[in-house]
Amino acid sequence: MRLFFAREGQRELRMPTVSNDVWLAELLLLPKTRRPWVRSFTVRRFRPEEAELEIEIDLHGGAGPASAWAARAEPGDQAGIFDEGIAYLPPDHADWQLLVGDESALPAILSILEHAPASLVAEVFLEVPEVADIREDIVRPEGVRMHWIAREGTRPVPGMLALEAVKGAALPPGPFYTWAAGEAKLPTGVRRHLVTDRGVPKSGIAFIGYWRHGRSSPG
Repeated sequence: MRLFFAREGQRELRMPTVSNDVWLAELLLLPKTRRPWVRSFTVRRFRPEEAELEIEIDLHGGAGPASAWAARAEPGDQAGIFDEGIAYLPPDHADWQLLVGDESALPAILSILEHAPASLVAEVFLEVPEVADIREDIVRPEGVRMHWIAREGTRPVPGMLALEAVKGAALPPGPFYTWAAGEAKLPTGVRRHLVTDRGVPKSGIAFIGYWRHGRSSPG
């Protein structure tokens, strides 16, 4: 989903009037005094009976627009969303799944595991900034193996340790489905490795670049 939120000092949220591919151009035509921030997130949980939608935002010191907004947000503040659809679409014939992500993909992967059938078999590679970010109370089927990788300040680009872990892993046999997301070099690197080095069909790989290291989204 796309999350729209007001810039600091804006008194109200101005949303685009269209939700197709034209919305970004419409947004960029607005002066910054009226233009909202917009960032991509994955829904962590949805509780329709309570009309609540839950997302997770990495505060990382309030360095980015979304983390700064989340740190100062109060009940009643306006926010808007555009539905971007579903990117996790495993086929019926896959024997198991490979799920790979950095901290930006953590909510999506945890949501996948929480809603997975009990029969799911998966290898999960998750890279996080520090050991303290590793979550022990993950709800998951018994056939899921978790591989946590903590950077601890060792690499400048998030996702590279997870990519190296996948490259060096002894993966299970049989046809499998891959879902990889995070900093752009991680999912593209996973796809390239699987196709080139392991002969995996491209059709069985879903890869999403959530963000680019050192670059901010327009807005």
